[in-house]
Amino acid sequence: MTRDKYNWKEALPVYGPLVLLVLVGFVWAFQYIKPAPPDHIVIASGEKGGAYHAFALRYQKLLKDQGIDLQIISTRGSVENLALLSQGKVDMAFVQGGVQANKPATGLQGLGSLYYEPLWLFHKAGTRLQRMPDLQGHKVAIGPQGSGTQALVRLLMEENALKIPSVEMLAWDSVKASKALKAGQIDAAFFVASPRSPLVTGLLHDSSVRLASFERADAYARRHDFLTVLTLPEGAEDLAVNIPPEEIKLLATTSDLVVQEDLHPGLVSLMMQVVDKVHRPAGWFSEEGEFPNYRHMSFPLNEQAERFYRNGPPFLQRYLPFWAASLLDRMKIMILPLLGLLLPLFKVVPPLYRWRMRARIYRWYEQLEE
Repeated sequence: MTRDKYNWKEALPVYGPLVLLVLVGFVWAFQYIKPAPPDHIVIASGEKGGAYHAFALRYQKLLKDQGIDLQIISTRGSVENLALLSQGKVDMAFVQGGVQANKPATGLQGLGSLYYEPLWLFHKAGTRLQRMPDLQGHKVAIGPQGSGTQALVRLLMEENALKIPSVEMLAWDSVKASKALKAGQIDAAFFVASPRSPLVTGLLHDSSVRLASFERADAYARRHDFLTVLTLPEGAEDLAVNIPPEEIKLLATTSDLVVQEDLHPGLVSLMMQVVDKVHRPAGWFSEEGEFPNYRHMSFPLNEQAERFYRNGPPFLQRYLPFWAASLLDRMKIMILPLLGLLLPLFKVVPPLYRWRMRARIYRWYEQLEE
């Protein structure tokens, strides 16, 4: 008992400063630790039943497996989504490419383009529409207020000098416009939708409706970086019935995932893995691995997203659950200084302790010799 107490007293003057130095290092490093990523984020999708909402539901399921709760807010479309982002009411949102063309993006960054969104122009079978100017004198549905469809259509109409009252523009949603077109109540309707959409499939198979081909599609694409020309081959929808009956040129934009610039870097890395898993498979107009990408984006690319495109997922997130990888990533700023202090100190302290003990023994030797 006495011997243990004696050893502790002897070791304290040597190891005490070491412990104090390590504690100071911890306190200093703690000031630079990143906050933990939130476990709840909000996304603005689109109309329920639409592609945006369907993808948001898939994100929600994959994020839940990693302990992140994704709240989905249904909206009228890209314009409303962009407004919610700008107001800070959501953390991320789907935004149709070109919606904020010629407007500076402040406080917002893009994670990537997700897939092509073709612009479909359906019209009554008895109406001849080959170019945008042919819409003069017709009743046309251009998408609901706040939607990316309406924003894109208005841009194209302005470039073709089409204005009210030469064209009667109706701000109807896709369901209402589709029913009115089939019933012959309107002459034409614009839609931005997937080719697999039941709405598009139904219109393609309706004999009273025709799909217009954008004859000057290449000209539009040259004028706007966010537009791409796609080709719908003859018979692509139905070979037996030959739908469509001829090759169709379509204009397409892309769907972009846009986030607040201060979204936690750990969450951005996780979202990039989710997005890659959902949108990597091939589609009607894209090859496998073509999406996600950053080629058609209208927003500055997020730094973490850029690293993902260059190097793939972070090392820790490849092998560990998100919470464990995030914890280790945050703690490394403390572990590294600690190792930097302990390794040299453990080399210095033992010889120092031995020298201290020998110095005390040497004094006793001098007295014994006397």
